This record gives sequence, C-alpha cells and structure tokens, in this order.
Amino acid sequence: MSPIHFSQSVLEWFDVNGRKNLPWQINKSPYRVWVSEIMLQQTQVTTVIGYYTRFMARFTSLEELADADEDEVLSYWAGLGYYARARNLHKTAKLITSEYRGQFPTTHSEIESLPGIGRSTAGAILSLSLNTRSPILDGNVKRVLARFHGIEGWTGHPSTAKELWYWAELYTPENRFSDYTQAMMDLGATLCTRSKPDCLKCPVSSSCRAYTENLTKVLPTPKPKKTLPVKHRWLLHIENEKGEMLLEKRPPSGIWGSLWSLPEAPYPLDDNQLEHYCREHLSLECTVNAHEASFKHTFSHYHLILHPIKLNYISSLPFVKESAGTIWLKGNHELGLPAPIRIYIDTIKDEKRI
Repeated sequence: MSPIHFSQSVLEWFDVNGRKNLPWQINKSPYRVWVSEIMLQQTQVTTVIGYYTRFMARFTSLEELADADEDEVLSYWAGLGYYARARNLHKTAKLITSEYRGQFPTTHSEIESLPGIGRSTAGAILSLSLNTRSPILDGNVKRVLARFHGIEGWTGHPSTAKELWYWAELYTPENRFSDYTQAMMDLGATLCTRSKPDCLKCPVSSSCRAYTENLTKVLPTPKPKKTLPVKHRWLLHIENEKGEMLLEKRPPSGIWGSLWSLPEAPYPLDDNQLEHYCREHLSLECTVNAHEASFKHTFSHYHLILHPIKLNYISSLPFVKESAGTIWLKGNHELGLPAPIRIYIDTIKDEKRI
C-alpha cells in the first residue's frame, strides 16, 4: 500500500467514523489542545473528559493558569495521577507568559523545549490546533504502525521507535494534517486496540502484516516485564482535639510531588518509636491510639503498602503551631491530595458521621 493510499484510506474512515466532538476539539487552540494532550498521556479518554472539563472551566486561559497557585492547580489534577504533568503544565504556563509574552509558540523546536512536552506531543499540538504538518507517534499510532508493518521489538526501544518514526513521517499527508492526526489516534483507540482489535472494520487491514499473518495478539511486542518491589510505610493519622487531621506537603520531586498528604514514617517502627518520630520530625507530641487496616497502591515502578496508624495530638513542641509544610485539615479544603489518601480521609470522615 502506497503512503498516499494509506493516508487516504485512514482519512476516508475518519470522515465517517472519527471522533469529532471531544471537549478539546471544540474551539481548538494551542492552549486547549496542549492541556488535553498532557492529560491524555498515560490516561484514557473516558477518564480525561471530566477532569479536562473542570480544569478548563477554572483555568480558561493560559494566563489564568500561569497566575494560579500551584496547590490549586494540583487540586484540579488530584486523582488523575502522574502529578509531574500538572507541575509541568503550571511551569510551562509561567514560562510562556514570561518568555513568549503569553503567546503559545508555534514552532516544533520551541514547543518541544517546554517542560513536559516531547516530540510527539509537540507534533500533536501543532497539527491538531494549527493544522501544521507535524507527525506524531503516541501509543495508539505506535500500535497501528507496528502491526501494519509487522515490526517486532518493544516500541519504547530506541531502534524500534526510530523505525516507527520513519513510517509516521512517511504516511503523514500533505494536507488535512489535523484530521489525519486525529484519525490515527482514533484508529488506534477504537479499532486497533491492544487486546481486541476489530480488524474487519479497519480501513487498512488488507495490507496489515499483523492481520494477514495472524500476529495481532503478539504485536506490538510488550514491554519487558519486571517484578515490582514492595515497599511499606506507616501512614500517620494524627488528629487534634477538634478532630482535624494533620497534612504535610510532599517534596516537589518523587511520588505525589507537591501534593498534600498524611505524614509517613519508616516501617516497621513500634509504638514508642513512632511517638519519638513525631517529636523528632514533626515537632509534635503524640500518643498512639489505634492501628487501622492497611492498603496497597501500585505505582509504575513499585507497590506501596501503607499502614495507617491513628495518633492523638497532645501539643506542639516549642517552635511551631503550624509550619509552611504542615496544616490541620479543616472541613473540606480543596487541596491537592493523592487519590488513595483522599479516599482514606473521606472514609474516616464518613465513619465519624455514622
């Protein structure tokens, strides 16, 4: 199949079957497309739609996002995961405001140089919002091209990615750039899916090696699996006399960066050691009240098992009542909380109401 025939077939399929009413496809602009592309990294469209709608209702422009407090930005991202994406959005909005006078850059090199934006995302922003010829290679497109050409090897490997980029460049047509980019995304998301591809409806299946050679179950080659390590941490549920819980702001780097969470402590420590930990690291005098049910949260690189333990607050040690890094959760503050921590806190609140 020639490159022209390939792109024409995909575009003809898109004209009838493509998605054209997603929130970021309405009133398209580099800002709106950029936010959607960052949210869609590692996240399904169905999950993103609600977050995107709320986010854009609050941060209607790049300037509003740049002027916002980081905590508020993170609060609108909470539950979406991969929080470095939100921090980079905020950082990039400030950078565009200061270095580009608030105007989103329009060259691939400039966009790709911004925090959190890679080659494919830069191409998607240009092609989808400005109809500029700029190939993309997101997860959906990788899957389509790897199957179509029978390319073996994990798509994240440099040599495999290089070959896929060659085909992505070759097939991108000389017109209808925005439609073609969306069409390739839609083809991978709706027909050429990971587990149950609907090859009979695919516009290019007659020339697809994976289909004709019965390789759809083995291509693309999965990422090599590795056993995830398991880590344990105490989760310190510290309450004061008003029933307010202590929250601690996490460091900018690492898991749940810059979000508010319950303090953690090394595991295992016994009750006396935990009380000592609170004095040394939180400057709080506390006593252990009760051990609560543990729960697991899985990250891309390890399993984290959290062991909540309730401690009663007695008093602050001399220097602070409340520092810049800790607060007492009063009512329903709109803070950026990791999803499993928010669920835990909400469960505690619901139990108190019973």
